[in-house]
Amino acid sequence: MSMSRVRERLVVIGGDAAGMSAASQARRLKGPDELEIVAFERGHFTSYSACGIPYWVGGDVTDRDQLIARTPEEHRARGIDLRLRTEVTELDLDGQRVRARDVDSGEESWTSYDKLVIATGARPVRPDMPGADAAGVHGVQTLDDGQALLDTLEHTRGRRAVVVGAGYIGVEMAEALINRGYEVTVVNSGSEPMATLDPDMGRLVRKAMEGLGITMVNDAEVTKILTGDGRVRAVVTQDREFPADVVVLGIGVRPETTLAQAAGLPLGPHGGLLTDRSMRVRGHENIWAGGDCVEVLDLVSGQDRHIPLGTHANKHGQVIGTNIGGGYATFPGVVGTAVSKVCDLEIARTGLREKDAHRAGLRFEAVTIESTSRAGYYPNASPMTVKMLAEHRTGRLLGVQIVGREGAGKRVDIAAVALTAGMTAEQMTALDLGYAPPFSPVWDPVLVAARKAAAKVRGSL
Repeated sequence: MSMSRVRERLVVIGGDAAGMSAASQARRLKGPDELEIVAFERGHFTSYSACGIPYWVGGDVTDRDQLIARTPEEHRARGIDLRLRTEVTELDLDGQRVRARDVDSGEESWTSYDKLVIATGARPVRPDMPGADAAGVHGVQTLDDGQALLDTLEHTRGRRAVVVGAGYIGVEMAEALINRGYEVTVVNSGSEPMATLDPDMGRLVRKAMEGLGITMVNDAEVTKILTGDGRVRAVVTQDREFPADVVVLGIGVRPETTLAQAAGLPLGPHGGLLTDRSMRVRGHENIWAGGDCVEVLDLVSGQDRHIPLGTHANKHGQVIGTNIGGGYATFPGVVGTAVSKVCDLEIARTGLREKDAHRAGLRFEAVTIESTSRAGYYPNASPMTVKMLAEHRTGRLLGVQIVGREGAGKRVDIAAVALTAGMTAEQMTALDLGYAPPFSPVWDPVLVAARKAAAKVRGSL
């Protein structure tokens, strides 16, 4: 007598990169007769590029749908029960079920699960101050956020914008607003923009932003946001007031782990969920988590970090879906690679900054070199600054930062591979990189920095 196979149910909370990658990969490995998949998403969109939102707002991307990798209809056609505008409000771990609320009707219901994926993402940091929730004040994290900002820009008469914060989102949104014809002021609490860089490299970014016509205000803390008739009117710091018709918050994001925390799931020092290498939530056999709501292992420092990037989220989803689908996969960690741009200035970093190395208890040597993107005699060779950190005595590569024009940013991938492989600066100098005058000098700028770092390490022995 044959026995029918029991169908399991996978519930996914969050319909973007990590959640839908997990659902899609699990579906590839297990058919609908083996695995039922229910996915909840509180917004209107799924599987989209949040990284592309500033370029959509700025007009480089003309159509919102260009940012969508897979529509809800495409997911449903693959056998995934995707429920949009539905927010999960409670996790019942003992009962293995989730409570969900229809955002539009308010109707609530419980859904049981055999396996659960938490992919709730991150939320923009909103300052706890008067006026932070006024009309015209926007965080930019989701496509719904981007659409709300564009609606404000379309209906606002004034042309004064203030961006609070100068990280990736702040810098990219400042340029987008300049492209929209706004007068832009960036209020930054740090000494230079792009705190993911050391201040000496951030200074190069500031000069490029000022060259675009952006007013940079550094070392300034916002104390309140003034309103009138319910709308934003100005941003106030300790000693100045900046008129504003629209405000964009680029202060950063925090892991969205409200549900997880209420359910007693383990969180790390940055508020993100803690998982093992299979992306299973520590101590919970049937719960996985991935994307911007988790903390990941930094392979350079050995510490847990929160690094909200779409590249990681998609990999997390693939790992989770493979494991749920009966395969085996792990996510070993990250080295913290990221790239961005201001106009034609490319900004890249990987590994540790100086303060990261200090925090990890590492002694290091730091070098900075100036080079060019191509052979100096070749047309359109542009300047490039490379900063490299190598561990004292051992020479192990710890981090690289690059700021330059065309061809600068993606050179950071050389350093990312070297960091992942645990290479020393000395070993890097022997890398067999591609060379021709249109592409690089005979000594690539990254290798010039490696030579200088290796020499400094030898001098410190």
